[in-house]
Amino acid sequence: MNKHQESTGRAGEQQITLRGPAELADALPYLMGFYPNDSVVMVALHGGRGRFGGRLRLGIPQAPGEWGPVADQLAECLVSGSERREGRPDAIVIFLCQDSPDGSGGRLTMERLRPFAQRLRTACGALDVPVLEALCLSDGRYWSYCCPDTRCCPDQGNPLAMPGTTVMAAAAAYAGVHVRGTLRDMEARLQPWRAPAAVTAQEEALDRAAPVLIPRLLDERARGEVATETLRMARTLMDRIEVTQPAPPALSDAGDDQLIGSDEAAAVILGLQDRETRDKAAAWMEGAEAQAALRLWRTLARRCVGPYGEHAAAPLTLAGWVSWSTGDEPGARVALALALRADPDYTFAQLLHRACNEGLDPEALRRCLREAADEGKGKSPDARAVETVMDTAADRDATLPHVRRVRPRPDGGRGQGRAHRRPGGERVKASSGSPRPWTSAAGRRSREARRYGRRGSRTRR
Repeated sequence: MNKHQESTGRAGEQQITLRGPAELADALPYLMGFYPNDSVVMVALHGGRGRFGGRLRLGIPQAPGEWGPVADQLAECLVSGSERREGRPDAIVIFLCQDSPDGSGGRLTMERLRPFAQRLRTACGALDVPVLEALCLSDGRYWSYCCPDTRCCPDQGNPLAMPGTTVMAAAAAYAGVHVRGTLRDMEARLQPWRAPAAVTAQEEALDRAAPVLIPRLLDERARGEVATETLRMARTLMDRIEVTQPAPPALSDAGDDQLIGSDEAAAVILGLQDRETRDKAAAWMEGAEAQAALRLWRTLARRCVGPYGEHAAAPLTLAGWVSWSTGDEPGARVALALALRADPDYTFAQLLHRACNEGLDPEALRRCLREAADEGKGKSPDARAVETVMDTAADRDATLPHVRRVRPRPDGGRGQGRAHRRPGGERVKASSGSPRPWTSAAGRRSREARRYGRRGSRTRR
């Protein structure tokens, strides 16, 4: 076992000393705020006592061929980000968290991920930052990739501590730090519906709304009317949600889903594709209003079904912003990561994700939004002002910890209709005469509107 200590706090704060891999493994969910299943987590260490600093998480790439580029990018992100915040890290700790499919092959999972762990160690070493420990957590056990001594790190691994029974758990409870379940649980609250009947009903509502709203979003004179209608509808839905009694997450989500009709959801989802409308909606960020808005954005994200998956970037980004604004950084990181998964080029999500990971205080952006609301009675803040606030998180050329796999489209183009699979049905080839919004002229309008709402000019983001 590697004999080393890590301190969990800064000077003047409560400090917990962790000794060895067992306590490191136990500390991970408290560092992240959730159990990061199917994830690679890297944590920077500073000073002689190894104080925890910046950390980042990414889903483990399924294809081993991606492990090398991902490792290089993650190492660069963590080191450069740490340099901007707290100085160059003195060491790094790596966690690879993935259970076996049947719950009985933790050791096989550990061995399968060993090349990825080695590639991460090599990438950090190339930046002159050593990896102090690299752990694999799988099926309730942990293994060290750095310790060759089978007396303390046997081939079958060591069992993880029971939740809530360690010094770290007691310190976290005293400090009011809560673990919010697994990453999979948190993502499930934001992912599109899967029940075929519900998916079909919502998709048809979006199909009906798109041909009506998209042309208006592209019309400079009509776009303001759409914004007013969208915000009025969103406010109505928030008021409807706010009067319901609090409930556990699963019951709360199901209840919110029942409160909002498919046509109502479709109208707000499409309206939020306009950047200025989205920015005005971001002003619902504090107090009881923020909680109602967060529930609405989660509900709308779940309604972005089928070919409308990219539309989820707007409500997911708003959910991430409200979570961050109200102090829920783990929830913010999860929502913003999903927003970037839905649309890797969504600039507002990129900026918020970077700022949240850089540990900025969200008050700067809150102040910007308040001032815009006070001066213009809800007018969207100037895009350059918002971007200036967010750009303090990092240099403009900083690399985000996000890797996108681009799969070529069969038709090789952007303007043609794409094939679509109905839930439970066969793949249907889109025809030129189809009225659906992802085909022909309507499809071009839908994509153009989303591009315009995201970055239609140098200032529209």
